[in-house]
Amino acid sequence: MRIRATVAAVSGALALSALAVPTAQADDSRSWSADHGFTVLQPAQGDQAKRASGATAKAAKAAKVKITSAVVNGGKPIVLAANAKKTVSFSTTATGSGLVGSAPFIWVGKSVNSGFGFGPNEKGFTCKGVNATTTTCKGTITLNPAKLKNAQAANWHVGVVAVPESGEEIQKDSVSRVKVQRLSKLTANASPEPVKKGKTITVTGKLTRANWETKKYAGYAAQPVKLQFKKKGAKSYTTVKTVKTSSTGVLKATVKASVDGHWRYSFAGTASTPAVTSGADFLDVK
Repeated sequence: MRIRATVAAVSGALALSALAVPTAQADDSRSWSADHGFTVLQPAQGDQAKRASGATAKAAKAAKVKITSAVVNGGKPIVLAANAKKTVSFSTTATGSGLVGSAPFIWVGKSVNSGFGFGPNEKGFTCKGVNATTTTCKGTITLNPAKLKNAQAANWHVGVVAVPESGEEIQKDSVSRVKVQRLSKLTANASPEPVKKGKTITVTGKLTRANWETKKYAGYAAQPVKLQFKKKGAKSYTTVKTVKTSSTGVLKATVKASVDGHWRYSFAGTASTPAVTSGADFLDVK
């Protein structure tokens, strides 16, 4: 969704929660959950007087709120298939007196005003006070590749909106970053089999990756891929040679057969596409 709509959804949920948590609860026992809604509690007379102190006091509280961290998907890249939504976790931490909570939005583009992004899911969204001034919030964000362009496989910004009890919105557009990548697939097949010792074998394969715009997988062209071999009974693979994929992602390499063993291809990945290793194909050498 567009960033403005994403931020509006985040700040709206947090602003609602701000009305539900009285100042007296600003200690390490405070918490709220979006799943169960909010119970509106009437503040004591002293609290009412404090809340009537005017816009200046609200602005002062908002100025003291600091967004300290935001982690999406445990800090790991988010890898999306060609046509399947993916839900990932997040955790945000903010500090400030009377802080209700904070929530992230992830976005990509030249600026937060013109970019594209996703916000948190309402279900499972919870916040809990760590101490009198620190609140940690957790939840999930669902990404839909059907809404993405292939060029948006990149290093996304993680923005955060925090809301104190005053209802003022504090927004930080880029607290951290998270990679969003296109899922890759790789195959390998060694033939002929069985084969006589010393004869030439051909190992074919194909490297493909998700195309979010067509909702299918397409060959990844001109990519270096390692052809690897593991002798029967050995524990590890060795790289025999490196070959490049064709314009359609096809791989083809020829080698001399010497002993029984397993053949596979291994791709190191790029900024937009994660690393992937094919399944192994066992070749019987006579």
